[in-house]
Amino acid sequence: MKRERIEQIATLVDKRGVITLAQLREFFPKVSEMTLRRDLFLLEEEGKIVRVRGGAKSVKDLQQTSGVPYAKNTNLHVGEKRTIGAKAAALIDEGASVFIDGGTTSLYFAKEMPDVPCTVFTTGIAIAQELSKKKNITIHVLGGILKKENLSTVAAVAPSYFEEINFEHAIISASAFTPESGFSCDSMMEAEQLKLLRSKAKFTYMMLDSSKIGKVMPYTFASIDDISVLITDTKFPASLKELFKEHNIVVM
Repeated sequence: MKRERIEQIATLVDKRGVITLAQLREFFPKVSEMTLRRDLFLLEEEGKIVRVRGGAKSVKDLQQTSGVPYAKNTNLHVGEKRTIGAKAAALIDEGASVFIDGGTTSLYFAKEMPDVPCTVFTTGIAIAQELSKKKNITIHVLGGILKKENLSTVAAVAPSYFEEINFEHAIISASAFTPESGFSCDSMMEAEQLKLLRSKAKFTYMMLDSSKIGKVMPYTFASIDDISVLITDTKFPASLKELFKEHNIVVM
């Protein structure tokens, strides 16, 4: 019965594109809101929907509006990304100035970020869209060339734009990591931009899920010693945690 209901919810979300919890209560009047929330959580874990505030959105609809690669990556390793995003969001206090990159892990950070007065700079279109649902956050989006695979912008004018801007926190995610090559990505311009942005921050927080370990991309933008805190998931190898701690990096 439970599985049948979950599949019915998945079908409803696909047909409508987006559905609210209130609408789900109408379809399933005998089911509690808490149970419906758990159903949505399971469907997101299975990569069939994306939870949004007050309901859920179809992955198919997200692919049409946000680009296939980003939508696909958003639904990989969801549990790990949500765990990391929640840990990072807990670090943000009222009045903070924050830079957030455009990675898919950052989207889960944006979902969990508290709605308190603060200033956010971001290169992520989906990040800005998610944060726009919160009333108290001032959002600045860096313009430039749109990277369709991750819906983030890169700009040659970034050095002049950020010349007199400082951040308390730089929240960055990496596409790949090895101890030898550091944190890397697939774009030279993006790597240079991330180097700049982390240099402007008082603290640099690296969000890295365990699936990125052992991968190497062409352009390194940070080494272990360039970050303040590593935020990861429970599958992160203990030996690597020790390596970071040896460099006086806090591991969360």
